[in-house]
Amino acid sequence: VDALCALDILSCAGLLNHFGRSTSVEKIDISPILLRKGRTKIALYGLGAIPDERLYRMFVNKQVTMLRPREDEDSWFNLFVIHQNRSKHGATNYIPEQFLDDFINLVVWGHEHECKITPAQNEQQHFYVTQPGSSVVTSLSPGEAVKKHIGLLRVKGKKMKMQRIALETVRTFYMEDVILADHPELFNPDNPKVTQAIQAFCMEKVEMMLDNAERERLGNPRQPEKPLIRLRVDYTGGFEPFIVHRFSQKYMDRVANPKDIIHFFRHREQKEKNDDDINFGKLLSRPASEEVTLRVEDLVKQYFQTAEK
Repeated sequence: VDALCALDILSCAGLLNHFGRSTSVEKIDISPILLRKGRTKIALYGLGAIPDERLYRMFVNKQVTMLRPREDEDSWFNLFVIHQNRSKHGATNYIPEQFLDDFINLVVWGHEHECKITPAQNEQQHFYVTQPGSSVVTSLSPGEAVKKHIGLLRVKGKKMKMQRIALETVRTFYMEDVILADHPELFNPDNPKVTQAIQAFCMEKVEMMLDNAERERLGNPRQPEKPLIRLRVDYTGGFEPFIVHRFSQKYMDRVANPKDIIHFFRHREQKEKNDDDINFGKLLSRPASEEVTLRVEDLVKQYFQTAEK
């Protein structure tokens, strides 16, 4: 079966309404679901599960069209649900908000994990964007450390109101970054006992996060007791990481992720710029008044002569 997924099976069973699915790779016409209650009319659009680079090209080539109701098109509240990359992961591996039509009133952006439930206005297109995020922590990343919420949307006419509702059964997650080079008064890479000092410092940070997790528990009996803790340590500057396995054993009964508490990383040191490097762009863009005829052979010869010095 072509492009069959679990959502299609659930939809066929009548357990959910699956909308926004597109199988065409040449042109996408998004037809809305029209809802009406009293004087309030909602046009519900949907789009998702398309490779972002392909969808990016389709938007650029004007191959994506959002169809509007024929009757009183300006009286509808236009709600667009999209499940694609919002954060930029590459030159074309995301969907810019500017690609979306400006007649939309509210965009509900899925796929992203960070919770930004409060609608934020796009200054260029003038619509609002809400990003519910994931309902549980799926990775130990900064975006997942934001408090999880859902939203209750109320629409009356062309006006809307989003009510934030905190999720009470999500496992608490605390994350903090430490840069060892920012604490010269505490750590000296030439000190033979600096590793023990770093380990004691990290232990103090973890204990503080555990205290915060216990203090901010919502008291819901269904909320997991053990929190997720992540301490990212930048050891750039001649420092050495300590053995994480031995450190994590102290928190086996207190943390849900004892093996992943500490994450050491180091920034790559940039090489100093060599003044002898040839800038081919400048060479090729010399003004014609200089009356210099450049050949590829001359550029290659000059490059190797500079490299030999």
